[in-house]
Amino acid sequence: MWRTLGAQFIIQNSNRAPFDAFVTRAAPPPPPPQNPHPFGPVILVQDPSENIAGAIFEGLDYEAIYVLDSSIFGHGDFGRLTTTVNGTWLSRAELQPTPQNKRFGINGQFQSTSFTLTNSLPWNRANFSIFYDGPADTWMQGLDVGAVVHWTGQFEDDNIDLTGSPKPNMPRTGGPGPHIAGPDSPHAGEVVDNSAPFPNRARKVSDWTTLDLILNYTFNLPPPAAAEVPGFAKDGGKNVKTQDGKEKNVVPVSTAEYGCSNWKWWLNNTTLTLGMQNVLDADPPFVAGNFENGYDESLATIKGRFWYVGLKKRF
Repeated sequence: MWRTLGAQFIIQNSNRAPFDAFVTRAAPPPPPPQNPHPFGPVILVQDPSENIAGAIFEGLDYEAIYVLDSSIFGHGDFGRLTTTVNGTWLSRAELQPTPQNKRFGINGQFQSTSFTLTNSLPWNRANFSIFYDGPADTWMQGLDVGAVVHWTGQFEDDNIDLTGSPKPNMPRTGGPGPHIAGPDSPHAGEVVDNSAPFPNRARKVSDWTTLDLILNYTFNLPPPAAAEVPGFAKDGGKNVKTQDGKEKNVVPVSTAEYGCSNWKWWLNNTTLTLGMQNVLDADPPFVAGNFENGYDESLATIKGRFWYVGLKKRF
């Protein structure tokens, strides 16, 4: 599976191989006491196509629909209520960029949109909707009005960058702290500290809930009444013989419908729509790790509340 990993993803993991070879930095600033090995500012990022060794995604998609037909109560038809709940629960997401790297979890974490494999991965996302449809054989049969609630659960911010953790599988705290490096480490035998220098900066991105309203009305006009076509017989019909030899009077009917010069033709099967998205004008939650614009554009939008109208004609 060939993918570009994205500049921000490479920078987030540039404290270890093989990503450190893709990032060129300027000289680092004087090291503060809490971070004796600071990184210098990034001046160049190479984002080559990589043959990703493995990616694992596990979860559950669910949906439940309930339709309440008012006619079941025996007091006439007053329409139907349709309630729908659907969503996704992501239980596991792991990535192994190269065969030389260990697999690490990316579930419940912010991912930059430049990361082409996937976007941010909140543990939970869900939608709830309720719609009313008017009763059949009445002027309300074309009415369809409802509301939709969209919910995105909270997830981890870019805590690898925020805390400075050198271990991507432990973005909040990093490793166990000062210890003697093992024989496989480039600092074998030395005392190294792989804990996160700024663990207090770790944070979660807040959940986000929005409400949409929509109203549709479709004009379903009754077809024109069948009309006799005169001229075939005095009584407006004609006699034909059936297979059993008997004669039968057949009245030809007009197959014409509303012509395009008739206003009913234009109105029939026409749907008018009026809607509003993000009724409560909720702002997207702040994402500290997205230095591009401060929010996650893969899950949220900054458009705020807006309304729209629509017109559709079915021919």
